[in-house]
Formats: sequence, structure tokens, C-alpha cells
Amino acid sequence: FVSRFDLTCKAPEVLYEEVIEVDERVMLSEFFDENKSEEEIELLEQKSQNNDHSSSSSSSTWPEAGVGKRIAGVTGEKVIPLRRPDPDAIRASLQTLADKGVQSLAIVFLHSYVYPEHETFVGDIAKSMNRFSEISLSHEVMSMVKLVPRGHTACAAAYLTPKITEYLAGFTKGFDDGLMTNVQLDFMKSDGGLTPVNDFGGHQAILSGPAGGVVGYAKTSYRPNLDEDGEVVDKPIPVIGFDMGGTSTDVSRYDGTLEHVFETTTAGVSIQAPQLDIHTVAAGGGSRLFLQNGLFVVGPESSKAHPGPVCYRKNGYLSVTDANVVLGRVIPDHFPNIFGPNEDEPLDLEGARKAFQALADENDAAKGRTIEEV
Repeated sequence: FVSRFDLTCKAPEVLYEEVIEVDERVMLSEFFDENKSEEEIELLEQKSQNNDHSSSSSSSTWPEAGVGKRIAGVTGEKVIPLRRPDPDAIRASLQTLADKGVQSLAIVFLHSYVYPEHETFVGDIAKSMNRFSEISLSHEVMSMVKLVPRGHTACAAAYLTPKITEYLAGFTKGFDDGLMTNVQLDFMKSDGGLTPVNDFGGHQAILSGPAGGVVGYAKTSYRPNLDEDGEVVDKPIPVIGFDMGGTSTDVSRYDGTLEHVFETTTAGVSIQAPQLDIHTVAAGGGSRLFLQNGLFVVGPESSKAHPGPVCYRKNGYLSVTDANVVLGRVIPDHFPNIFGPNEDEPLDLEGARKAFQALADENDAAKGRTIEEV
């Protein structure tokens, strides 16, 4: 519980290190031209040709609203480019970033969702410099209206895509050219769909693993009851997905259709991209257990794969997996004998019970309880 008057609340960390402001401006003409005649609009367009203040951002005066040529954007809406970015200023700013060691760029302009030319212009300059390994343009990453989540999504793409690219390079390196040329290679996205290997961005991969699990159990576990003619007799019971990993657990639901969300917040960063509706809990099989005031606190520390939980027989830490073993939710007889120093022993139920008993004996609030009650 966090009080609304808590003065120690911290804002989430941001993904970017530097921000460069670009002197450019585009305005939507719809409301400005709403009550103007065609003659008035034509005079405004002619005035821009006489002034030509929209040609570059080198002018010290701020461009006059509505003065400029009306251009149809990608959505059909008409826009007025008031000021184009100055290439010399852009190049100088990018050079400063490159000299500081910045390798990934996220380029975000206010109205690029409808008029992407300015973003593309700056992106082309950055590419020509050969100093940046990743350049993410917000209108290419997610062409949506909202500036802030679109900017966050572009930052996430610039932040994550280099790692994805590095992984894909290592993955595809093991295939010969003929296989990569003649065989379609797709990767799962966070929305449950597939994308070609050369179009797989970081912002698409945030929940790609859990999304594969949802698609898998949707195809295998949700089956309608059919009669002899193949007609649906009644709708099957919805399926709950429970995907527990090392330090997190993903929960989802399927009732015949894949449910999507289009804006999520992960680690304080808003991502504006379609994703399957998957809820993640920050606790998994390897999350360590601590007893405080008679109650268990889970994580965020992890017992990791080595040494792992106590039941792994490697002098590990008390973890969620140990609790599941003691409570009979994980049955040692159903697992191969791959535990212990020589990886030839079963899960250690007795060792997990002793670890819980030792923990209970050390904590006054837990005394008098059975191991299962603890």
C-alpha cells in the first residue's frame, strides 16, 4: 500500500540517455481552415511561397500558423508543413550524440503519424553518417496519434532491437544460404502473430514467449464438442493459461478468441503495440522465500538455476518450487533423476521439509505451526 501523500514515490527510469530537440513544425489544417474560403486558403499558400519560411529551420522567427501549402497526409488529413528540419543543425546534433557513444536513436515528431516526411528526413541523415546501429522512426514502429506512448514505444524499439538483431544473427548463422533463401523463417510476436525474421523489432518481442504459450494451449486445449455431423453441440469451457518461469508467472485466458490490449506499461514504460492480454506476476519457481512477521515474502531475489531451490540438492535457497514440492503440487516421482551434484538424484522432498522447519524454528511468529501451515 502506498499513501497518496507519500513524498518518496519515485518516477520510473526512462530508457533514453539524451534528448535532442528538432526545430520543425507541422500543423493539421482541418480546424484552422474550417471557416475559411478557398480564396483565403489560396492566399495563405501563396504567402508561404513569398516568405518561404517553411523551407528551413534556420530562420529565427517562428512560422506563422496556417501559412503553407496544404498536403494530404497518409490518413487523408491535410497538413501544413510550417518548418522543415535544418539538415546542418540535425547533422551537428547527431554528431554530438555519436561522439558521446550513443548508438541507438529513437526519432519522434508530433504529427509523424499522418506526415512522416520529417522523421524520414532526419532518419536518412542519421543513416548516411554510419554511426548508429539502430534508428527507430516512431511512424514505422507504431503509427498512432498519441505522442507520448508512441515515443516510449519507439524508445523501446531502439533499446531492444539491437539485442534482438544480435540474437537473430547468431540464430541464422547456423543455416546455410539455401535454407535461409528458400525457407520462410518467421518469429512469434507479442500479439500472437508471426513476422518475417528481417522485420522482427524489439517492441514486438516483449511478450513473444508467453504469446507462443497462449497460442499453443488455445490450439490444443480448447476443443468444442461436435456431433456426428461435425456441428458444434455446445461451447467448450474457457481455458486458463498458467505459465510459470524462473522469476515470473504469466496468466491468460482463452474462450475461443485471442484477447488483445493495445497499450501496456512494462517496467514503467508505456508500450503502444498490440499484445495478447497476458498478466504477469513477479514470482516464479526460482523466486526465493523469506519469512517476515509470520508471512512469506516472495522475491525479488532468485535462487537461479545454480544452485537453485533446496530440492535441487545443490545447497540452494528456499524457493517457491520447494513450497510446491512440500505441498504435493510438484511430485518428485514425476520428474527424472537429474538433480544433485552428479545430476543423478530425484527432487529432495525431505530436504525441502527440513529447510521449512528450520525457517519456522527461527521465527517466533511461525512457532507451533506445521510445515504445511507455514
